Amino acid sequence: MVDFRRIAAESTLYTFHAHTQFCDGRDTMEAIVAAAVAHGFTHIGFSPHSPIPFASPCNMSKASVPLYLDEICRLRAKFAGQIEIFQSMEIDFTEVSGPADDYYQQLPLDYRIGSVHFIPSFDNPQEQIDIDGHPNEFVSKMHHYFHDDIEAVVRSFYAQSLKMVERGGFDIIGHFDKIGFNASCFKPGIDQEPWYDKLVHELYEAIADHHLTVEVNTKSWEPYGRFFPASRYFGMLKHSGLTVVFNSDAHFAGKVNDGRVEAMRQYAIAK
Repeated sequence: MVDFRRIAAESTLYTFHAHTQFCDGRDTMEAIVAAAVAHGFTHIGFSPHSPIPFASPCNMSKASVPLYLDEICRLRAKFAGQIEIFQSMEIDFTEVSGPADDYYQQLPLDYRIGSVHFIPSFDNPQEQIDIDGHPNEFVSKMHHYFHDDIEAVVRSFYAQSLKMVERGGFDIIGHFDKIGFNASCFKPGIDQEPWYDKLVHELYEAIADHHLTVEVNTKSWEPYGRFFPASRYFGMLKHSGLTVVFNSDAHFAGKVNDGRVEAMRQYAIAK
C-alpha cells in the first residue's frame, strides 16, 4: 500500500490524481509525467476514470485497461530515477458498481480513489446521471432529470457518498464535497446553508471512522477559486488526524501543479 502520509510529509511535489488519454484526459500520460518532472515532482499517480457497466464518454473501457497498465510499465522504465509513478484508478461508486467490487479489487493497482460522479435519475432510478460536469450542463440536467429539486440532488450525492464509504474498497476519497460547486451555481449560497454543512460533517465522520486518506482537490482553483472540499473545511481536516493529500486532478500536462501551492498555503493557516 502507498504510504501517502510519509510521501506528503517528505515532499510537497506530488499528485495522486491525474487523468489520461485512456479516459477524459487531454494529454498523453508521457506528457503529464514529463510536466511533473519539469516541476520537480517526486511522485505522480495516474487515476483514469474506471470502467463502469453503462455508457459514459468520460470513463475508460475494460479493453483499454491492459494498455493503460502496459503504458505505466513503459513510463516507469523511461523515467526511472526521475520520479516514482503509481498506477491507480478513480473508481465511480453508483447503485450498480463501486470500488469494493471484485473486478476493481483484482486489478493490480497501487491504490484506489473512490468518487461519486453519478446519481440516479428521479424518473428512472436505473439511469445514472453524471452530475460532475460544467455548470451549464448541470443546470440542463437539473431540468431534464431532477425536476429542479437541487436539495434532493445534493442529498442524493451525500447518500451515495456515505454508501461508498461504508462499502469500502478504496484508499483515497475524491473531492468529497464536489456537488457544492455545481449546486451553488444552480442556487447561490446553498452550500453555506446549515443542512448542507450537516451533510458534509456526517460524511466527514464516516471518512474518519474508516481512516481514509482525504484529497484536497485543486483542479477548480484557477478557473473558479474553489477547492474540494471547500477551504472552510480545512481546519476540520487539519485537526482530524487523517492523512490529507493535495491533488491537482490534472487532465492536461500543463495543469499538473495547478492550485496545489495555494491549497497548501490556505491549509497551513486554517484554524
